[in-house]
Amino acid sequence: MNDLESLETDSLKGPLEALLLVSSDPVSASQLASVLDATPGEVASLLAELKVEYEEANRGFQLREVAGGWRLFTHPAYHEQVEAFVLSWDTQRLSQAALETLAVIAYHQPVTREMVKGIRGVNSDGVISSLADKGLIREMGRDPERGQAIIYGTTNAFLEKFGLRSTRDLPDLEQFAPDEQ
Repeated sequence: MNDLESLETDSLKGPLEALLLVSSDPVSASQLASVLDATPGEVASLLAELKVEYEEANRGFQLREVAGGWRLFTHPAYHEQVEAFVLSWDTQRLSQAALETLAVIAYHQPVTREMVKGIRGVNSDGVISSLADKGLIREMGRDPERGQAIIYGTTNAFLEKFGLRSTRDLPDLEQFAPDEQ
């Protein structure tokens, strides 16, 4: 397929595309189905078809399933152009401290500030506050065994920003371990 196919007037693909364009968060097939008066299975099938159509047409955007729903993303091949165009925190790189702290929380959640400090070896309170302000982590409750310390975990925004369906999609830590030589 070299070109996107023209849609039939009674096709649900057009309304699906319109809904995905105005959604800032991932949208589940069942949410879309309720708006379109269709079955979740029918919508899920159409979403999968659209995903393949976009991939085969080599468009500047992709449809991906992330964080329990579907969302349009820019194609990774055009990351540099998009980064140069968009001026927001979303495209600015996180500091090394923020990335380290976020990795500790993502891989070891639920964690307390003290647990993060124990793994990183430095106080991470400011970085944790910044990650929470950016919506990448959230308070998940309190740990009664550690004096009611706040417990942190990642958010759906974290999954979305990193293109993950769930934390199970995180790469194995072993591939980042230094060589033993």
